[in-house]
Amino acid sequence: MFGCMNKLSMLGAAMMLLASHSAVAAMGPFEIYEQALRNDPVFLGAIKERDAGLENRAIGRAGLLPRIGYTYNKGRNSSKATSLDERARNRTDERNYNSYGSALTVQQPLLDYEAYAAYRKGVAQSLFADEAFRGKSQELLVRVLDNYTKALFAQDQIDIAQAKKKAYEQQFQQNEHMFKQGEGTRTDILEAESRYELATAEEIEARNEQDAALRELGALVGVPAVDIGDLAPLGPQFQTFTLQPANFETWHELAISNNPNLASQRQAVEVARYEVERNRAGHLPKINAYASMRDNESESGNTYNQRYETNTIGLEVSVPLYAGGGVSASTRQASRTMEQAEYELDGKTRETLIELRRQFSACLSGVSKLRAYQKALKSAEALVVSTKQSILGGERTNLDALNAEQQLFTTRRDLAQARYDYLMAWTKLHYYAGTLNEQDLARVDEAFMVAQQPSP
Repeated sequence: MFGCMNKLSMLGAAMMLLASHSAVAAMGPFEIYEQALRNDPVFLGAIKERDAGLENRAIGRAGLLPRIGYTYNKGRNSSKATSLDERARNRTDERNYNSYGSALTVQQPLLDYEAYAAYRKGVAQSLFADEAFRGKSQELLVRVLDNYTKALFAQDQIDIAQAKKKAYEQQFQQNEHMFKQGEGTRTDILEAESRYELATAEEIEARNEQDAALRELGALVGVPAVDIGDLAPLGPQFQTFTLQPANFETWHELAISNNPNLASQRQAVEVARYEVERNRAGHLPKINAYASMRDNESESGNTYNQRYETNTIGLEVSVPLYAGGGVSASTRQASRTMEQAEYELDGKTRETLIELRRQFSACLSGVSKLRAYQKALKSAEALVVSTKQSILGGERTNLDALNAEQQLFTTRRDLAQARYDYLMAWTKLHYYAGTLNEQDLARVDEAFMVAQQPSP
């Protein structure tokens, strides 16, 4: 007897050890996000896109800085020079000689509006790249939590479907037993069987959705798919967050000033505006200062056996007069592009504010919905118990029991959905406001049962 108890104790200890190991191994959304920062190809591509975009500032500034050039040539020449002598006869002089030339030139734009507009365009393109990257960084937070909650909700649906199947199977066996004894009907059996098959279909659909979500998470962290056992479930004592700020007007102002997608779109308007200015500069004069040092020897037939050293400093003025109408057409084209960018900014602003309002309302109503579903769950559980008791008393039928169980399972599913919807609404509210950061995800992470690493 004692040996059996020892074996049971050892088995229990092993079970606890396995459970604690799986708990430690469970990953919360924040850990998935940290891995995604290193492995998500979309985010890694965004980093390179940002780095490339930031170079536009230096490219634009280059047009305002001095340009220094050096040329060098050395060659062997063979030529014939024909001239008239005193008797008016042709005289041919064959020349075989080396030629040499070098020049160092420095140019500095003094008045070049096209170069200035190109510089301001480069600055706007650099800011656009930076804001676009900030938007994709926040979008990664949303994608992680979205697929994480989808996988967990699918698991909840699988568990509910399996519980349904178990309950309907028991009901089916009970109805079949009662039918054989002449106390039930064939309809009761068919009803239980039908609902069992529907639960089976729901389980299959949930598994497909879960597989898709786990593969999306796998793509984020660089593996084919994440195992559902690696994800930390939502804690049973889930509590909603205090919404700060509490009024929508403040969220509205935050979105207008901080939303990275709106900020990048504003920079796109600036890019288009300075493209208009750059094209318009085709009608304006340019003034450059230049200095050069030249050293030439026998560079041409006229300078045969002659060496020149020339230093030059001066101004160069170029005035465009007519270019076939191309400058005006390019300016009009750029103006239409700028107007398009302005309309796109207006559309993006409206879309963002609509989504902001939707998520704000979802956060406010989500608190009441969760409270209502929690009460509904208790009522549904009590209804199942009372219905079964009423059946024994002959007051209810088997169909009533099936309906009560169906209502219980539906309420469980809706409660789970409401919890995940609330977390996503709270996250997306900060995303559309442009304030979503790692601290926000870490706060959401606390709602999940993420085991802490044991201290050594």
